Amino acid sequence: MTLVLTLVVGGGDEDDKAGGASPTPTGAVSQQSGPDGSPPPSTPSPTEDTASPLASTPQLPDGYELYEDEEHFRIARPTGWARTTVASQYGIDVVNYRSPDGERRLQVYQVAEESPEASFALYLSADTRKPDGFEKLDLRPVEADGFTGERLEYRADSLGGEPDIGPWHVYDERFVAQDGQIYAIAAYGPDSDGGQDELELLTTALSGFCAPYACDAASID
Repeated sequence: MTLVLTLVVGGGDEDDKAGGASPTPTGAVSQQSGPDGSPPPSTPSPTEDTASPLASTPQLPDGYELYEDEEHFRIARPTGWARTTVASQYGIDVVNYRSPDGERRLQVYQVAEESPEASFALYLSADTRKPDGFEKLDLRPVEADGFTGERLEYRADSLGGEPDIGPWHVYDERFVAQDGQIYAIAAYGPDSDGGQDELELLTTALSGFCAPYACDAASID
């Protein structure tokens, strides 16, 4: 997810993510808007008033680990998932973690827009390219795990660069992190399971997330 807007996020296509618009929950896009490649907005400055508190070490479900990524953020991810990256025009590289069968994916990227609301407004606009069969299911403000932002839930018939498993179910959350910058975490999986697995993947990842350099590496056992 990321366009630089990290285009990544918005669509689910690996190619989109490294584009120019904010990322969409799928690739590495511009980081802020969607997976298409819209031009990136000016870099927002950290907002200390809205920044989340320093995350503590969470208790994770079986099968998850706290992982310190090479992009210097911390996240809770399923153990054994493969990591790949896509260069982004804004902020950190778009990072993807995939299950061994390739049917589930967790994506992390930095958003260029000045707020989660602005990022989703751009992604959901007619100017931003969406994955085939895109269907918005829900968009709501969220405040959990110390983060404030918005969460988009959608369905798509296919995602560029991903296996043909039938419709995909996606949760894409964009939020203000500890450093005052906007990040996105998106969880992808088959729609056939109803989306509950993807929601658990997203919320667990968030429970262990720290922005780059915001958490002491010693907290990762």
